[in-house]
Amino acid sequence: MVLLREAIGTALRRARTARRRTLREVSRRARVSLGYLSEVERGRKEASSELLASICEALDVTLPELLADVTADLADALARDAAARLARPFGLAHTDLRLAGEMRGPLPAPAGAGAAPVALPAAPVALPAVPVGERGARVGCAAA
Repeated sequence: MVLLREAIGTALRRARTARRRTLREVSRRARVSLGYLSEVERGRKEASSELLASICEALDVTLPELLADVTADLADALARDAAARLARPFGLAHTDLRLAGEMRGPLPAPAGAGAAPVALPAAPVALPAVPVGERGARVGCAAA
């Protein structure tokens, strides 16, 4: 997921480099510190609307042009995220995982599948104790 401040920073940097301007030149024209402009371009700081207008003026870009570029970048990122979710194997999303100790009763069947729900035990299953010798090695096991 791309944050708005990161998309704005990317668009500003792209506009600046396309016009072959340095950070120093733009910061002087926009009357903003060099460090702050750098932070805005890297998506670390949120730029106010006044600051964005000043930077756009220094770059000879209109604010609507900049925001249209940002909108296109966000739409592309959203499409990539959706494609990545669809490419993931069905049923393996971390939200599909449950801790056995928290579950009671049958699991719901996956959407679109005709399989019957799987029943889990009502309580967590206890594993048998394994004897431990010196240094945590299991007794009766061959050394690897």
